[in-house]
Amino acid sequence: MLGPRRSILALIFCTVAALLSSAPSSPAQSPSATQAWPTRPVRFIIPLGPGSGVDITARVLADKLSAKWGQPVVVENKPGGDAFIAITAVIGAHDDHVLLFAPASTFTAHPLLHDKLPYDINDLMPIARVTNTLIALAVPTELGVGSVKELVAKIKAAPGKLNYASVTGANDLMFEAFLKTEKLEMAKVPYKNPVAAINDLSEGRIHAFVGAYAIMRPRVLAGKVKVIALTNLQHAAALPDILTGREAGYKSLEFDGLVGLLGPRDMPLALRERIAADIRAAIEDPQVVAKLSATGQVVNPGTPAEFAAALEDQRATVAGIGKILGIKAAQ
Repeated sequence: MLGPRRSILALIFCTVAALLSSAPSSPAQSPSATQAWPTRPVRFIIPLGPGSGVDITARVLADKLSAKWGQPVVVENKPGGDAFIAITAVIGAHDDHVLLFAPASTFTAHPLLHDKLPYDINDLMPIARVTNTLIALAVPTELGVGSVKELVAKIKAAPGKLNYASVTGANDLMFEAFLKTEKLEMAKVPYKNPVAAINDLSEGRIHAFVGAYAIMRPRVLAGKVKVIALTNLQHAAALPDILTGREAGYKSLEFDGLVGLLGPRDMPLALRERIAADIRAAIEDPQVVAKLSATGQVVNPGTPAEFAAALEDQRATVAGIGKILGIKAAQ
């Protein structure tokens, strides 16, 4: 027989246990909650301004996914602060309806660019690989350069006389590593806005620019700018006449334009996989493929695991660039 005190404690314990066992699972983990998501508007936060290939991709997908999910998908541009503004907005929201839609290059180079980061990268979970942006090395047509080899020769003929620009941190580091590997001297001109850099490139005030093909495409079509290489790992079917950096014989000119969707740390795998499947279905629509290809995006949807693996590959590439430049990554 239990004494009165022990009987009361046992009764309390059994009651609490029964309540816990009968309580519904946490909404973040419950299969039914995963299937019900989204329950309100979804926000795609982009660390770039309007008009970029990534921005266009996000907006095309937002329209398709809004119809699929039965909730508005709102695209919000939060450029500036080396992508910190967008990243901290997503992490700080602690909300699986607020997601980061971004080029990986906006954050994979942060450890080389900053002594201390205002966020923990582990607070962002990969949801889906979406596309690969075509990243181009371009020159003004008036420079009379038709290949990387010819550009190298021109730089060597006039050390320090030519200049270049690149807006995204990782692309900038990659080009610096290329210059160091090839023992080239070239002055860097800083820009916050890639459109301003392209304008100066087309007028010959900048002699080389590394960035998304999408933003330089109008000037290429107008004959003012010439693309002499793509930094992507794979040859681009949309631009069959343009070599990759590796194909041109310059392995240091190699950096892929990985683009994907990320969410908060506690976002369950089942939900991330479901979103990735919905993105794959939306982005493989032939009309969507055609529209994105025209903006310099290679459609390349992938699962959370595939996106995570691609991110690790890019971080390894960035680490290699750091070694070439003698930069120690922030911890």
